[in-house]
Amino acid sequence: MNLAQFYGMSQNYTKIPREWYKKYNVKRGLRNEDKTGVLIGLTRIADVVGYKLDADGHKVDADGELYYRGVNVADMVHIGEHTSYLYEEACFLLLFGCLPTQSDLQKYSERLKDGYELPDGFLENHLLRHPGKNLMNQLQLAILALYNYDESPDDTDPYRTLVKGIDIMAKLPSICCYAYNAKQHYYARESLVLHYPRQEYSTAENILSMLRLDGSFTQEEAHLLDVMLLLHADHGGGTNSTFTNVVVSSTDTDIYSTIASSIGSLKGPRHGGANVRTANMMDKVISAVGPEADDDAIRAVIDRLLRGELDNPSRLVYGLGHAVYTLSDPRAVLIRELVARLAHQKNMEREFEFFRRFERVASSYLSEKKGVAMSANVDFYSGLAYRMLGIPRDLYTPLFVLSRTAGWIAHNIEHKLYDGRIVRPAAKYVGELMEYVPREERQ
Repeated sequence: MNLAQFYGMSQNYTKIPREWYKKYNVKRGLRNEDKTGVLIGLTRIADVVGYKLDADGHKVDADGELYYRGVNVADMVHIGEHTSYLYEEACFLLLFGCLPTQSDLQKYSERLKDGYELPDGFLENHLLRHPGKNLMNQLQLAILALYNYDESPDDTDPYRTLVKGIDIMAKLPSICCYAYNAKQHYYARESLVLHYPRQEYSTAENILSMLRLDGSFTQEEAHLLDVMLLLHADHGGGTNSTFTNVVVSSTDTDIYSTIASSIGSLKGPRHGGANVRTANMMDKVISAVGPEADDDAIRAVIDRLLRGELDNPSRLVYGLGHAVYTLSDPRAVLIRELVARLAHQKNMEREFEFFRRFERVASSYLSEKKGVAMSANVDFYSGLAYRMLGIPRDLYTPLFVLSRTAGWIAHNIEHKLYDGRIVRPAAKYVGELMEYVPREERQ
């Protein structure tokens, strides 16, 4: 019997009918029948509001809202329109539970900047000598490698977890940019040019500075990236990668292992990797129908995507729909506002207008076809925003990692402080009992 036959036998034997989940009241994918998430914890860190409940407890579609420690992120973006270090402010809020004063923010930013530099030899030994084909895998390796540079890596005390977490956050911009540079140098045969992080720059400014050959950027560009990082910093305790972080950290393992686990989760195209899938899909859509396509042409190309055409075997329309948000994703709304402003400067107004038109038509068309509200999610405009900033597609999801690490650390610490129990759900056995037959008697 060859491996293919073994696989076929296994598929037949282990089949579990979909209707059994309802029969045994098993929450498939940790989802309720109405597709809301199963409540698995309590948190004061972030709240994702995607719908309301009527007097009878039924879901009612609503415009989405996202709160960090009770503060509406839309207010942070709109009120902080002309300020920098918004991402750092969001991180402070998530990690410490309050809005920082000017002095608090300065001290926190200085502490972050003290950790910008990578350990001696780290760049050469872990990034340049061993470039990776996939940057997300490379980030996992780099984070795990930092374990060896920590004098007490297995100390999981909440305060030490915070200190170690901030140090990891400080180094991620350099790790992301250098991992990309190494890949391009080794695999694409491009010249290797490295810029060191600068103490006077924020996280967003340093990313742009390290990625660009001349190290220059405009304040409008830095502000857009600053807001992008802020909007990806957390999304409640129910996201796959954050839940992964809490599950793994609940075993009392080290923070390097927990973050590496979360990166593995975020890599998947059904989670953080969806931003790249969305960008690739929109490239194919524009190539198929042109940027001036009317509503009928857009509906026709959506049908092609749903049929699995345009190299889309998943039959999903990426960037549309969300597990929680119904009428709107507040992050998508905010990114769309900022992209609209920058489109003129970047001579990308035509492309932005196509995205806007596609969003309008697709939201309406898919909502009608599927019978549920399907609005643009954060991934829909993220790729366009990154492209306006000249950020390569390979870095879309690593930047998500860089942003979300703040939320992972905050939830990790909260669980340590107020719960502490190992996360261990259960699964119901629905197989048949078998007798053990001696090997020589098996057919």
